[in-house]
Amino acid sequence: MPESTPKIVLIVDDSKFFRTATERTLTKAGYAVITAADGEEGLRLAREKKPSLILLDMLLPKLDGPSVLHKLKADSTIKKTPVLVLTSLSQRNEEKLVSDGAAGFLEKDRLVKDSQPLLQAIAKLIP
Repeated sequence: MPESTPKIVLIVDDSKFFRTATERTLTKAGYAVITAADGEEGLRLAREKKPSLILLDMLLPKLDGPSVLHKLKADSTIKKTPVLVLTSLSQRNEEKLVSDGAAGFLEKDRLVKDSQPLLQAIAKLIP
């Protein structure tokens, strides 16, 4: 991929506020962003657009985050795409999510106040 082509990040989150704020942050940082408001749409867009990274909320309508993660990792065309889990749930779920294929875990509450941890995590996953 040429340097001038922005890396695509798919945000799958049912919170319009969070999607919009995160999209704004990532666009300013030079990423191309696509968004989905539910798990089914997120899975469809992941398969169609083949993003460089997926930001995945756990509590989603239609298809929950753990199910989306499982289906992403079972799909040979996109299973290597890193999935960064964003959730309001406590971090005790992190070990299970990572064993299910998530590349990392960030608490949404912290990201609302400071987007740096998100940008740093993305930079590590898609340099």
